[in-house]
Amino acid sequence: MEQIFFFVFAAIALVAAVLLVAFRNPVYSALSLVAAFFALAGLFVLLNAYFLAVVQIIVYAGAIMVLFLFVIMLLNLGHSDTLERVAGKYRRVAVVLLAAALVAQLGFMAGRRWVGTPASGDAPLFTDNINAIGKMLYTRYLFPFEVVSLILLVALIGVMVMVKGDRESGGNQSRQAP
Repeated sequence: MEQIFFFVFAAIALVAAVLLVAFRNPVYSALSLVAAFFALAGLFVLLNAYFLAVVQIIVYAGAIMVLFLFVIMLLNLGHSDTLERVAGKYRRVAVVLLAAALVAQLGFMAGRRWVGTPASGDAPLFTDNINAIGKMLYTRYLFPFEVVSLILLVALIGVMVMVKGDRESGGNQSRQAP
């Protein structure tokens, strides 16, 4: 039964990830990213990492995606012609580079498996992950945690400044009729 749930969650995550890059509308892409987050939370539940599953839903699917949607709505990226022109120009190069990276990573992982390197599943499962995550987050990884929060804050302030400057100058010049 566990394998069936694994394949269902993996298929949902895979389809959501493909739709994430396939949609032209950034709002639809963000919503498919939410679906991928929920599928990953289901995979965490299968690994008995319940805390990580809940954090995945609350923090990523909740808070981070609300921030992304807020920025998308604030910048009005849903109807940007400039965004499509720039994305279309470099799309083939990006697809080739990402495909090459994926093939290289799959080859590396397959090579490790055939060489006989011990898999991570052979190690005993550490079940007290809530205490360990909390201790590491607020001791060893406190500085990177705070740096990420400052980067998000600066990005949000930057978006506000950009939108305010755009509204004061009379709107987006590329969308005005000639």
